Amino acid sequence: MKQPFERVVKAHGLSVLRVCRALLDEHRAQDAWSETFLAALKAYPQLAEDANVQAWLVRIAHRKAIDELRKHKPESMQSEVEPRTINGAAGPAQNLENLELWQAVKTLPEKQRLVLAYRYLGGLSYAQIADVLSGTPEAARRAGADGIRKLRSQMGEEQLPGATS
Repeated sequence: MKQPFERVVKAHGLSVLRVCRALLDEHRAQDAWSETFLAALKAYPQLAEDANVQAWLVRIAHRKAIDELRKHKPESMQSEVEPRTINGAAGPAQNLENLELWQAVKTLPEKQRLVLAYRYLGGLSYAQIADVLSGTPEAARRAGADGIRKLRSQMGEEQLPGATS
C-alpha cells in the first residue's frame, strides 16, 4: 500500500529542493520545487506501488527545472550564486567556500553537473541517475568521476566535502 502523499513530500522534499537548487537560483528553485510536487500529486495515484518514489520525484524536478530555465532568458540566469548550507547558517569562511564550489560546479558540462547534483544532493544511486538521464549506470558513474576530478583540480581536494566517488 502506498503511503499518503504528505509523507512522500516530507520524506523527499529536501532532496527535491537540493536538486532544484543545484540547477536554478533560489527563487526559481522554490518555483520548480512547488511545480514538482503539484505534478507529482496529480500523477501519484497512478504510480506503481513498487516504483522508486525518490527517483520518480527527481525526474519530475529535473523536468520542472528545465521548464524554469526555458521560461527565462539566459542572461537572467547569470545572477550570482547564493552560498548555502544544508544544515543551518554558515560563517563567512564557509560562505566563501560554498560560493567558490557552486561557481566551480557551474562551469562543469551539463551531464557532470546533473550527475553530481543527483548523487550528492539528491542521494540517488548511479542506477537511478541513469534512469533519470536515460543512460547507463556506467556512464553516470564516469560523468560523476570526471566532474569530481575537474572540481578537485580546480579547487583542491580539501575543499570538496563528502565528494568521494
